[in-house]
Amino acid sequence: MASIDLVAPAAAPRAAQPRTVLAATGWFAAAAVLVLWPDITYQPLVTELAAIWAAAGAALVALGLAGNRLGRAGRWTALRGPWLFAIGLGMAVWTVVTAKTGLLPQPFFPTPQAMLEVFLYDYGKILYSASFSVWLLAKGFFFGAIAGFLIGIGMGWSRTISYWATPLLRYIGPLPATAWLPLAFFIFPTSGSASVFLIAFSTAFPVAVLTWSGIASVNRDYYEIARTLGASQLFLILRVAVPAALPHVFVGLFMGLSTSFAVLVVAEMLGVEAGLGWYLQWAQGWAAYANMYAALFVMAAMCSGLITLLFRIRDRVLVWQKGVVRW
Repeated sequence: MASIDLVAPAAAPRAAQPRTVLAATGWFAAAAVLVLWPDITYQPLVTELAAIWAAAGAALVALGLAGNRLGRAGRWTALRGPWLFAIGLGMAVWTVVTAKTGLLPQPFFPTPQAMLEVFLYDYGKILYSASFSVWLLAKGFFFGAIAGFLIGIGMGWSRTISYWATPLLRYIGPLPATAWLPLAFFIFPTSGSASVFLIAFSTAFPVAVLTWSGIASVNRDYYEIARTLGASQLFLILRVAVPAALPHVFVGLFMGLSTSFAVLVVAEMLGVEAGLGWYLQWAQGWAAYANMYAALFVMAAMCSGLITLLFRIRDRVLVWQKGVVRW
């Protein structure tokens, strides 16, 4: 009987990602406009910025031609191909309306070249200010989250605590943290400690309210089943109430992080010796608008990165709800 040889089929070719390749055209167009269209006034670092944009376009072409070979990176760029194209095209439009035609007057609207100059020559001060802001925000957010979490647990679990704390939370909590600026800077010995208090205050209120709501909404049947099995009061709080309320707690943390970031900028403008808010005020005083926009860009990136980190933690802790809330 003749034997039959089984030959494994050839692997399917890795398809390219056309959307990623097309996204490169926006960056090539921006580089071409930057080099070929003369500026109305002298601009620094034109060649360097054009090389960066062209390199970004070349990287997108390479990623697109590699296709699925790159796995997650290839899928990520393919999914965001239209946005990558729009960003490159936006760079070209930004160049045209500032450096090439002057439709947006300088120095109020800096050119891309001026922004690159800020990041190249003032990166040390920007990095130090960003690290100072992150540390200040981390301290205030930590203390505020802990305080709000404990207050929310107490209000959700104990009727006595809820009776006394609810009026205070309703009348004091909604007040903006910035309204406490004069009192905070008078009570606390340093502007840094006053800023930590204001950030903690702005964080504690949403965390307390959402934790309270989460604890109060836990199904009572869970408690009855746990008591039947001999659970203690502490077990009911830590192993039943808190885990069931965690989705609400994370919503409060997201809200607290957003409000605390706004308070951080205001606090740094008024008395802290460093930070992005301080850098923004310093740049405004010198009419260095390119530095102001650079600080705003770093603020946006920092806030988005911190929220993304918080979402990653949420997905790890609440693995059964992964993907329900997206960022």
